[in-house]
Amino acid sequence: MSKHEVIVYSSTGCPYCEKVKSFLKDHGVEFEERNASIHKEYFDQLKERKIYGTPATLINGKLVLGFQEKKLNKLLGLSEEENITSAVVTVPDTKNTTDAVNLVPDTKGEITDTIFQPINEKVLSDVYDFVTIGGGPAGASAAVYAARGKLKTLVIDKAPKAGTLAITHKIANYPGVREELTGLELLTRMQVQAKDFGAEFVRSTVLSVDFSDEIKKIKVAEGTIKAKSVFIGVGAKAPSNKIKGEEDFTGRGVSYCSTCDAAFYQDLVVAVVGDNDEAIHEAETLAKYCKTVKLLIPFEQLKGNADLSSLENNPKVEIYRRHRVREIVGTDSVEKIVILNDKKEEQEWHVDGVFLYLGGMKPGTDFLKDAVKRDEEGYVVVDDHLRTNVDGVFAGGDARRTPIKQAVISAADGAIAALSAEQHVNKRSKLRPQYS
Repeated sequence: MSKHEVIVYSSTGCPYCEKVKSFLKDHGVEFEERNASIHKEYFDQLKERKIYGTPATLINGKLVLGFQEKKLNKLLGLSEEENITSAVVTVPDTKNTTDAVNLVPDTKGEITDTIFQPINEKVLSDVYDFVTIGGGPAGASAAVYAARGKLKTLVIDKAPKAGTLAITHKIANYPGVREELTGLELLTRMQVQAKDFGAEFVRSTVLSVDFSDEIKKIKVAEGTIKAKSVFIGVGAKAPSNKIKGEEDFTGRGVSYCSTCDAAFYQDLVVAVVGDNDEAIHEAETLAKYCKTVKLLIPFEQLKGNADLSSLENNPKVEIYRRHRVREIVGTDSVEKIVILNDKKEEQEWHVDGVFLYLGGMKPGTDFLKDAVKRDEEGYVVVDDHLRTNVDGVFAGGDARRTPIKQAVISAADGAIAALSAEQHVNKRSKLRPQYS
């Protein structure tokens, strides 16, 4: 591969920044990282170029905004074949899964890189007692309980540092953890604990599953993984419907993360579009920076348990129900939005940025197809023991409907699912709790 000059402008807590950095690392591309939320000079460099978001990647002087895999491939000269080869690279057989791991806390994720290994022939030849698809708080917790319960355990995750918990900037309310830490640090502690009990961790994408036989089959790019029981602990993702102009101005006024980009809009006017708790929380955060925050709610009612009370008396926040964004307009950056108001009238509003939280999060369960029963939104249907309609297959965390999405709830789901799997594998008549 030819040498490229690559600079990544990032910000702390930015999920898309992690995706870009992971992509470059996976393909052996060296890069210089410039964190704009730590160093003001990098922040100013972005604003001078009228770039109002991260990640912003410069490859030999050419700009890529956000995480655009195809554009990264093109500018780096990567072909489809090179991508496939890099995904299935052969590594030495790692028979000893309890090798020591550096446990020094690290917000950059080097520990995670050590835990998750490429898939090798041994992984494909073994039959595991328990495989969890997803290495977030649900999957990692399940791995702790399953491995401690003497089940041969494997965790599969396609992007270990890009999940909801991993990209959370600060955790201060996880039971038993008094100090503040990043979501990635908390998640890494769970994963290391599971590894200490003997769980194996591999990085790969699950393409499809076959749960029709007693031994379940999980198809990945490298081959087929076999298991006696499976836990579906995948996370959730944003829907793909786009507003006209959204892609054109991503990183130039369109954002999806106040943690990443709020500082770019100091004393400016922004629109926040959404009808869920995430949109309300983001509007509240942006109001600490912006001159005005216009919250556009597409319908009269909010989704779920979303509550506007925290915004109603905020002088910087204007709330507009039954208002929709039709188009995002600008030249080099966002200048205005075309909206349809509550009287079905089209108007133009001048704004400096747009933060989008439409449709909420959807479970990433499409790969399951009809292998297990799912509801109309893709959530896996489970009982109180987190059992699906297929014997030996369980689901939890963001893959199922929960009253509220919190890391501690996902972790509890993982524990229940692992104990249920232990009952299934060992053919016990009832669940057996774990005590020291």
